[in-house]
Amino acid sequence: MAPETVTIPYCGLPVSPDGLWSRWNLDPVLIAILVLCAVGYGLATRGVDQVDNRQKLSFYCGWAILAAALISPLCPLSVSLFAARVAQHMVLVLVAAPLIIAGRPEAAIAGLLGYRPRNMPAGGGFTAALSATGLFAALLWFWHSPGPYAATFANGVVYWAMHVSMIGSALWLWHVVLDRRRGQAVPSLLAGLLTSTQMSLLGAVITFAPHALYPPHTLTTTAWGLTQLQDQQLGGAIMWIPGGIIFLVAATIVLWSLMSDRAPRPFLQRP
Repeated sequence: MAPETVTIPYCGLPVSPDGLWSRWNLDPVLIAILVLCAVGYGLATRGVDQVDNRQKLSFYCGWAILAAALISPLCPLSVSLFAARVAQHMVLVLVAAPLIIAGRPEAAIAGLLGYRPRNMPAGGGFTAALSATGLFAALLWFWHSPGPYAATFANGVVYWAMHVSMIGSALWLWHVVLDRRRGQAVPSLLAGLLTSTQMSLLGAVITFAPHALYPPHTLTTTAWGLTQLQDQQLGGAIMWIPGGIIFLVAATIVLWSLMSDRAPRPFLQRP
């Protein structure tokens, strides 16, 4: 009989606690893309006075967090533990994405294309809010379904399709949620509330599932002192609590701005 072919996930084989900090993802293609994004943003914003130093700092903080989530030992740990994979996703979509959007990368892109950011149309109203919310929700549920989730361990292209699509949809969603311009507050509130609800629901479904759902972790959790079901429950809680709270807080801030006497302060453009 021919020997069975072992598929090695993009982040490598499962890691043990003893070897965790020796496992960094030094993929030269990934590192080159990350460096190009940082350098490109810096060059593009040099001539854009609508992007101030505070916003630039926000972008680079988000970029650094995104890079750390993809390059650090969290990458191989996500092969061993479902909870680590969910934590990686939450860092990318709940921390890195809003910081990057607060840096106004769309203004940098507009500058490169010859547009004046101050003349760009505001928001997109309810259509943009519902579209961004629906796309993010669909991708989040899809990639955390057992079949697509397992496929990311068997094929590097599928793995990056997951990350690119989730990060891209999160950037669009946060662009809607963080938009404080006049006329965009209600769509922002709706997007935040809907996303908080659907993330909490998915986290609860995963947490309270009566049996293990993710075959790639059948033999990888024992070294970390967890059963497969305990690892899954921890991952569900990580999605349920931070995901629900962060978007709920964002929606609450929008609601406060609606109830106040003054107009919502523009977040994605200078006052």
